[in-house]
Amino acid sequence: MDGLFDGLTLADVHGDIHRNIVSVRESQDLYDDLTDSPDGWQAAINLELTTKPHTYTSNQPVIDRPFEEAIFNEAINYPFENITKSRYSDGSFGVWYGANDLETSIHETAHHWRTNLLEDAGWHTLDGIVIERKVYRIRCDAGLLNFISKLETFPALIDPSPNSYRLTQPVGARIHHDGHPGLLSRSARCVGNTYAIFNPQVLSNPRHICYLTYRTEGNTITVKRQPGETLLTINPA
Repeated sequence: MDGLFDGLTLADVHGDIHRNIVSVRESQDLYDDLTDSPDGWQAAINLELTTKPHTYTSNQPVIDRPFEEAIFNEAINYPFENITKSRYSDGSFGVWYGANDLETSIHETAHHWRTNLLEDAGWHTLDGIVIERKVYRIRCDAGLLNFISKLETFPALIDPSPNSYRLTQPVGARIHHDGHPGLLSRSARCVGNTYAIFNPQVLSNPRHICYLTYRTEGNTITVKRQPGETLLTINPA
């Protein structure tokens, strides 16, 4: 990776990142009793996101703070307190991963579900395996190392092969050592952008936006946001 850090620019990020985590779906989404239209559900979610107070601004902090703190820990702190190996970590420090949009977060997490869990268990050829997930929007305010400009010269940064992490983990170790808050890159699974955050202090205001259900069907994974409503069908192999 000689030369990777030469001439890097910073992406000045001030906006929302999607975080897609394992969870349990509620019996129904928050707004499906208001309208039958998915566009209507999204409009209601967008209205809530623009008007909802930031985390820890409750008028009843004694009552509400434990619940707000639980959301903060689930959406932001978890990977820093439950450290695992990943694309940019050898397992000695935590890295939080997010995506610029919902679809990219689905492609990324579907791949990791299949390769890190189902294939290891020998279940990747079975139909009807189900996992439920929760998606948050989380505010990021940081100057992130912009690796997108380096992808043509260093394609190993988004190598989708199982052995690709041996090339990127030393990069993550350098970033962690130097104290940078994180990086911006492109997904190895689709055309969207991904974020790797090394410092949780640049993340704030987690807001839940939806639940998802992933289900294996042959070589594909079907993703539903509402029962009976297929959002995506992808082949993460």
